[in-house]
Amino acid sequence: MPAFVPHISRRVASVAPSATLSISAKAKELAKAGKNVIDMSAGEPDFNTPDFLIESAYAALKAGKTKYTAVPGTPELRQAIAEKLKKENGLEYPAAAISVANGAKHTLYNILQVILNPGDEVLVPVPGWVSYKEMAHLAEAIPVEVPCDQADGFYLHADALEKAYSPKARALLINSPSNPTGALYTRKNLEEIADFALRHNILVISDEIYEKLTYDNAEVISIASLGKDIFDRTITVNGLSKSYSMTGWRIGYAAGSKDIIEAMNVLQSHSTSNAVTFCQEASITALHDTSDWCPRCRDIFSKRRDLIFSGMCAIPGVSCYKPLGAFYLFPNVSAHYGKAIDETPVKNSLDFCAALLEKENVAAVPGSAFDSDAHIRLSYATSEDNIREAVSRIARFVGRLG
Repeated sequence: MPAFVPHISRRVASVAPSATLSISAKAKELAKAGKNVIDMSAGEPDFNTPDFLIESAYAALKAGKTKYTAVPGTPELRQAIAEKLKKENGLEYPAAAISVANGAKHTLYNILQVILNPGDEVLVPVPGWVSYKEMAHLAEAIPVEVPCDQADGFYLHADALEKAYSPKARALLINSPSNPTGALYTRKNLEEIADFALRHNILVISDEIYEKLTYDNAEVISIASLGKDIFDRTITVNGLSKSYSMTGWRIGYAAGSKDIIEAMNVLQSHSTSNAVTFCQEASITALHDTSDWCPRCRDIFSKRRDLIFSGMCAIPGVSCYKPLGAFYLFPNVSAHYGKAIDETPVKNSLDFCAALLEKENVAAVPGSAFDSDAHIRLSYATSEDNIREAVSRIARFVGRLG
C-alpha cells in the first residue's frame, strides 16, 4: 500500500510563514534554554491589559455573556465603534456598516477575500507589514509592490502609485502609522493618495491600528475623512490590540460600504462566526474609556522611541528614520553587508539578524520580511533597560563585523 501523502492546496502552499512570529518563537525557545535573550521582535505592547478591562470581561462572564452573538458583533459594540469613529476620526457610519472580527488581521483577511478575484491586483506599499501580500495571495490575487523611500520619510507618493498601477488593480492598502517603519502620512500625502484612488476608481483599505500611538503632536488623519468621494471608496480598519494592549483578545473591526460589510459578514458566518462574546463587552468599555491609559502609554513609548533612536543613530554605518507612530524602529544596516563575524558571512538582513541572535542574544526581524532587505526591525515595546542593553549589544556586534 502506498504511503499517504497529504495534499496541500497551491493557494496555501504559496504562502510564506510569518517571519515576525517565527523570530519571536526562536527567541522564546532560546530564553527557555537559559539564554539572556532581549526580544526586540515583538509586535505587541509589553504591559498587561488594564485592570478595568479585565474586570469588565469578568463581569460579562459572570453575567452569562458566553453565548453566540450576531456574526458582525453585538449591536452595542457596533454602536460604540460608530460613536468612536464619528468623535475621533470624523467618520459617520451607521452600525450596520461596521463588522467586528477576530482581530484587525482577520478583518483585513475578510476584506481581501470578498473584494478580490483570481488575477486581480492589490497595491501594497513597501516596506510593509508581512501579512498584506500573503493575504492577497490567499485571495488568489497579485500583490503589487509600491516602493517608499526612507530619505522621504517612507511616504507613499502618486508617481510611485502610477508606475505600479494597471487596470487590474482593485484596491490599495495603506497603513498609517506604519508597521514596520513608524511612518505617519500627512494630510497633503493622504490627499495625494486619495486623488490617485479617485482617478482610478479603486478601493482604499486604511489600516489604522496604531492610531493612538503617535508622537511629537503629529496629526492623525483618516483618509476617509477627506471628502465624500474618498469616504465612499474607503474601508477603515482598526481594533483594540495596540491601543489597549489587548492583542490576545482578538477584536478588530472594519467600517465601510454596506455591500462589502455584508459580504464580509457572510464569509465570517461560515468561518469563525462572532468574535469572542465577553471580549466584545470589554471592548465597549475600552471604546467608552475616558481615563489616561492611552496618553500614558503613548508617553512611555515616546521616551523609548527617543532612547532607541539616539542609540542606534550613534552606531557607525547605521541610519534611521525617526518614527512618528507605532513602536518600531527600522534602521538601515546594509553598510555592514558583505562582512563576517567569526567567519560567518553577513550578506543580507536575514544573515544579520540570525548572527545577532546567535552572537549577542538580541532578536530582531529581518527587513526582507517587509520587502526591504537593507533594514532590520526593532520593537521598542520593551523596558528602557532592555533597550539600552540591546543597543549596546548591537553596537558590540557591529564592531565585531569585519
